Amino acid sequence: MSALWVSHVLVTDPERYAEYAKRATVAIADHGGVFLARGGEYRQMEGPDRPRNVVARFPSLDAAEACYNSDAYQEALSFARDASVRELSIVEEIS
Repeated sequence: MSALWVSHVLVTDPERYAEYAKRATVAIADHGGVFLARGGEYRQMEGPDRPRNVVARFPSLDAAEACYNSDAYQEALSFARDASVRELSIVEEIS
């Protein structure tokens, strides 16, 4: 079954976060990830407001986790750590 990355982000340093996004895009594609939502208009209904929302689909839960743990994504993530407040979950899709 496919899996989704669901990420909610408050960007605090746009320049550093842009570098994260550029590098993460490559790592995600290399693991079969496809973006379904990336930024764009949203409505915050519950929880903390994080104005950047990203959803990516991966071929499987294992592929999504492998991407997160990959050297390429961890390098990209180093640019986001001090440039954002974020939550990321990996959720298996219903078939």
